[in-house]
Amino acid sequence: MLLRPVRDTEDDAETVRTLAEAAFGASHQLKGDAPNPPSADRAALKRAQILHIVRHDPAGSWLAEDADGRAVGAAQSHIREGTWGLALLVVLPGVQGGGVGRALLQRTLEYGRGCLRGIICCSRHPAAARVYRQAGFALHPTIRMRGPVDRAGLGGAEGAAVEGGPRERDLLDSVDRRLRGGAHGPDHDFLIRHHRLVVADDLAGSGYCYLTADGSRVALLGATSRRIATRVLTAALHRVPEGTEVEVQDVTAEQQWAVDVGLRAGLELRSEGFVCFRGLRPPSPYIPSGAFL
Repeated sequence: MLLRPVRDTEDDAETVRTLAEAAFGASHQLKGDAPNPPSADRAALKRAQILHIVRHDPAGSWLAEDADGRAVGAAQSHIREGTWGLALLVVLPGVQGGGVGRALLQRTLEYGRGCLRGIICCSRHPAAARVYRQAGFALHPTIRMRGPVDRAGLGGAEGAAVEGGPRERDLLDSVDRRLRGGAHGPDHDFLIRHHRLVVADDLAGSGYCYLTADGSRVALLGATSRRIATRVLTAALHRVPEGTEVEVQDVTAEQQWAVDVGLRAGLELRSEGFVCFRGLRPPSPYIPSGAFL
């Protein structure tokens, strides 16, 4: 097996995307979900996300190849103001258990060696949870909420929540530093370009929530109080197109305010993986992004 850096090319981005689709597609089938092939737009967005991380953290992105030069695994990590995050770790199902995942994880951990804080969003796969725990991360079980939004049951947001954009960068970074010790920095630039942003900022506090452009997933949320977090999540769910199934993933036990919003919206709750932390307590109110943490 050979480990090499992921190159800043469309070909390497597509290789990593294809690996992720193969690995995560198989895991979703094991959980009983029907496979959902990505659209051309979603595939393009995934490649753009991979390249964004490669360009900002070239030493944190690695590809594993077998003796024939076939890609069998990939990992991406990033560092933002002293907070390290594992954005991606995938190994083809046919070669899992052979040490590829551990080798890739070790390279990303070496990249973040000087960081005081670390965050990982982990699937329910027992091997992944074991490896992350052995690396010193605390495992926090999570809930996934999913379904069409019942707007009548959800009710209105209590207070103003408006569409955001690049002018809110200082607000976003300030909320991040308070919650997770480091701002997302350039990741907000990427998210603002490709997602819808809802923000609230008044005497009650500040907060934000990203929703994917198609309204199918809450991508990242942070706030200075549960009241503001409830407001921006409620406002974001009201922006989900009629009939669209939305997902809110990686909701830890500390986020009961989010559970309450999801129940009012008629979303189905199920146990789903872990969020792993090292060097910090679970941020709250906070819902991480799988890639940008």
